[in-house]
Amino acid sequence: MPTFAHFHQKDTMTEISFAQKLRLELLWWLLTALLVVLIMAPIYLYTEGYPFWRINIIYIVTFITVVRHLFLLPTTFLATIQWLKVALIFLSIPAIFMLVQEMNRFQVFLDYNEPEKLVGLMPIDTLRAMVKYVRSEIILFGVGSVISLVVLPFRMIRSVWRYRNTGKP
Repeated sequence: MPTFAHFHQKDTMTEISFAQKLRLELLWWLLTALLVVLIMAPIYLYTEGYPFWRINIIYIVTFITVVRHLFLLPTTFLATIQWLKVALIFLSIPAIFMLVQEMNRFQVFLDYNEPEKLVGLMPIDTLRAMVKYVRSEIILFGVGSVISLVVLPFRMIRSVWRYRNTGKP
């Protein structure tokens, strides 16, 4: 029967090699690109003149990437690069302000423009569905990316402290 000490032993078999980290990083970026394509496909296929392409993609990529680093930091290249973690602590602050400003710009656009200006001319049922989809999707990934960026500095501080004191990311 396993004892308490058994569960707290250092397991050297779980150490991830450089090649594995490289494959995982590539896999995550491919998964992120696939999700961006899947999420943005309805907007691309059914709208014309959509004005928020860039920020929408930034929200999705930021959300997926930052959440991945929050939960899976030891499996990334960032795990042992201390100066980059410290840089991310300080870079997350202006990034938060930029993303909130863009969210505000989107909301102001919705408040002062007709739905057709957002998604183009289409039948009323399709128009309502597309506006609801675009609004929900931008709010989900926009708010998610802002919240994850608020948490990121605390995770980086914890990781730097832990790496400095124990040698583990």
